[in-house]
Amino acid sequence: MLQELRVQNLALIDALHLDLSTHATGLIVLTGETGAGKSIILQAINLLTGSRGAASWVRSDCDQAGIEAVFTVRPDHAEMHALLGEHALKDGAMCIVRRVLGKDGRSRSYVNDQTVTGRLSGELASGLINIASQHDHQQLLNSRHHLDFLDTFGELHGLRQQFAKLFQRWQRASSELRQLQDKEQNKEQQRDFLRFQLEEIRKVKPVAGEDELLAQEREQLKSADALQRLVGNSNRRLADMVSGDLVEIRKQMEQAAGLDRGLSSLVERIASAGYELEDLAESLQKYLEHLPADPSRLDAISERLADLKRLQRKYGPTLDEVIAHAEQAEASLAQMESLEEEIGRAELRVEEVATEALLKATELSQGRKEAARKLERCMERELATLSFPQAVFRVTMTEPEDMDMIGMQPTGRDVVEFFFSANPGEPPKPLVKIVSGGELSRLMLAMKCLLARRDQVDTVIFDEVDAGIGGQAAEAVAEKISELAGHHQVLCITHLPQIAACADLHFRVEKRVEEGRTRTVINPLSREERVAELARMLGGDHPTAQTLAFAGELIERKGRKKAA
Repeated sequence: MLQELRVQNLALIDALHLDLSTHATGLIVLTGETGAGKSIILQAINLLTGSRGAASWVRSDCDQAGIEAVFTVRPDHAEMHALLGEHALKDGAMCIVRRVLGKDGRSRSYVNDQTVTGRLSGELASGLINIASQHDHQQLLNSRHHLDFLDTFGELHGLRQQFAKLFQRWQRASSELRQLQDKEQNKEQQRDFLRFQLEEIRKVKPVAGEDELLAQEREQLKSADALQRLVGNSNRRLADMVSGDLVEIRKQMEQAAGLDRGLSSLVERIASAGYELEDLAESLQKYLEHLPADPSRLDAISERLADLKRLQRKYGPTLDEVIAHAEQAEASLAQMESLEEEIGRAELRVEEVATEALLKATELSQGRKEAARKLERCMERELATLSFPQAVFRVTMTEPEDMDMIGMQPTGRDVVEFFFSANPGEPPKPLVKIVSGGELSRLMLAMKCLLARRDQVDTVIFDEVDAGIGGQAAEAVAEKISELAGHHQVLCITHLPQIAACADLHFRVEKRVEEGRTRTVINPLSREERVAELARMLGGDHPTAQTLAFAGELIERKGRKKAA
């Protein structure tokens, strides 16, 4: 239930406070001259429900506009409490939704003083308030939306969501099957190609790092004569030194150490140097023994490197990548061998999900057929109270001829359209072809009254539901709105005195020019002020005494009816 609405710096509104806390249910009416700013108030509420805003809406000379609504949430509004709890936004029975629109066009949304996404804020507000505007009238004319009305009336959205999830599963399973079938079509060509690649790599048998070792060996072969000469000479001279002068030096120093023990450390170092030189000589000898000298080996290395380079150009800049490509090709070939089995499993998954989805679609269609017959009876009863005593309302349902998933939509297999006839003897026809503005307003009012009894939204707003209505029809619309206000909080923006006379709270919206600036203000009306406002609505800005008397009588009459 909407308790308070605050609007700041939005268009012509600098500061507006609407206090509705005194009435748990009832009819709240907003009246005023055309252009006074009633639409701005509705625009503010629309912003809370997620509508797009524009920077131009921010009042000039202000940095931002703000809209805040305070709601109370009924204890039995399970869906709303669950949504608030899911996002850790619960604050007892209160829900405060706020939106700030900046001059730069950006906006921020808050719920119970916590920052939230605009989508979540709009979802919460839409669960607390329902707006019936000219946009809803256009939805009623568009048959694409008739299914939504029917499912809401029949309380079938839960079943519809279950089907939608199954439909999505079927789409995913079907997509996976098509991908596997595409692979199957190209399997033979792809298999031959992979086998050729794998055989080419296996024939060469590359080893990781092999190319670097072969390149090093090739350099050695190219310089074999120079290496043999340089290393051989160094080895011979080192061997002569170890077996000649160094042996004599070590013997003499050992004798000297016998005379002077202080030379012992030098003797040890000379001995160690000798061992090191002997080891170096042995290493040089081994190098010479393993130094490649076969010229034919150079040709073999060059050929091997050419084979490896060819693989690297085709399958990867390094041998590691060439080897990895071979492993991947081998895995892909193994997967192809099991492709038929995988396709079989995918076909089974598609069939299983399709069967489950078709059963759910049949259940949903049956629920819609039952809801359609009930909606027809209820709408005709509602329309009879809105000066359509012999109106005919029909819900047509069509479905694809094939009872499979072909032609199925995420909403099911059913196509729904509303037909209407206001005149006896005339067959019902699609709404878009026959309804006038007044007829459409009453059809929407009847539909909203039916839906309001089924959803958990406590606050309903009617924006000029009286469009194109007058005379007896206006009286009937007023009675219907008053009836709805008996169990809901109803806000009505209206130009009809018959509706305004039923108000439990009556506000007048008007424009004023103060200090050179235009501003929209809203004021609650007393009993006397209500009479004056109704008289203005009946007879213009200068009502006669008779008009004033009739306005007072109208208020009294409506009050007696409500009391009865």
